[in-house]
Amino acid sequence: MLDWSDPEVVAKKKAEAAVAAGLDAAGAENLAVEATGLGEIDRNAGRVTVDDKAMINCRADVNQLLPLKYHWAWEKYLAGCNNHWMPTEVSMQADIALWKAPNGLTADERHAIKRNLGFFAASESLVANNIVLAIYRHLTNPECRQYLLRQAFEEAVHTHTFQYIVESLGLDEGELFNMYREVPSITDKAAWALKYTQHLDDPSFTTGTPEKDQAFVRDLIAFYVVFEGMWFYTGFAQILSLGRRNKMVGIAEQYQYILRDESIHLNFGIDVINQIRAENPHIWTDAFQKEVRIMLAEAAELEAAYGRDTMPRGFLGLNAALCEQYMHFIANRRCAQLGLAPVFGPAENPFPWMSEAMDLKKEKNFFETRVIEYQNGGALSWD
Repeated sequence: MLDWSDPEVVAKKKAEAAVAAGLDAAGAENLAVEATGLGEIDRNAGRVTVDDKAMINCRADVNQLLPLKYHWAWEKYLAGCNNHWMPTEVSMQADIALWKAPNGLTADERHAIKRNLGFFAASESLVANNIVLAIYRHLTNPECRQYLLRQAFEEAVHTHTFQYIVESLGLDEGELFNMYREVPSITDKAAWALKYTQHLDDPSFTTGTPEKDQAFVRDLIAFYVVFEGMWFYTGFAQILSLGRRNKMVGIAEQYQYILRDESIHLNFGIDVINQIRAENPHIWTDAFQKEVRIMLAEAAELEAAYGRDTMPRGFLGLNAALCEQYMHFIANRRCAQLGLAPVFGPAENPFPWMSEAMDLKKEKNFFETRVIEYQNGGALSWD
């Protein structure tokens, strides 16, 4: 293993990256520093215009928010701020009583809930690490970075949520937070995702060549499209299905808030990927598109295995087969959003009520037919 604390090792890797990018060492160093916004101030630089801005490989000053170029990114930042919430605003008393009641939940329901919490507890941290350590550094647009700052906070809130639930129910913290190492169906997903951030081990990684730009987009697809846009949805369906039957309503309420956040995360990621693709059409080759479709197919199979593990017998209205069908439906939708051909044959949505829950501006009251609109703070109505 290379010793990245050794300045000579770092210098060597930077030189290799420069050669790959067609730059001398100084050019590579300058490009990397300018892209982060931490370079020296150019006292003679002209004012930044909209046309100077770009998603990646941009030498414009990333510290200048205005003038805005990507208004969609700013709108998502504002939407995230309007959706602010904290888990401790939600009462867990009913959930605690139900969890402690000997016959409150079936063994299958308890198994699914614990697996669900175990997967999410580690996953939110993995996503946050990717945002902070990779995406923020290489996405060279200030309005997009502004949204990433909001998203990073939301990932912290989500991690806080699982700590709050685990503590409230008195669950074994070691068991829940270590499932990503101990439960194969969860480990397999985490390992698959980490495979797409291996370049983070290399401090000299920079975008700037077709291969490196593709690596960055691949990273975005793995975490925005797969992790947040596919793998979270089985877990959402499980918990919200319980909530619809008036079980674990506190957890279900928090999952609705998380789902609302994740819906914006997903749509932001899709917009970022498609904008990079529009500005760099040369990286969206037929071979790369094929690779992305294979990624989505692999991800759907890993999620199907997770569904079989979490619901070996299923429970009322939900089973592994339906979750696999749902994943095929979701995978095909993600392909369409990326302008790709579907990876599976036609698949109907077995959980149409999930579409209602994913509405970005409204939340569905599952026990009535009315729709509740809200912003900021206030708890969802479950009456």
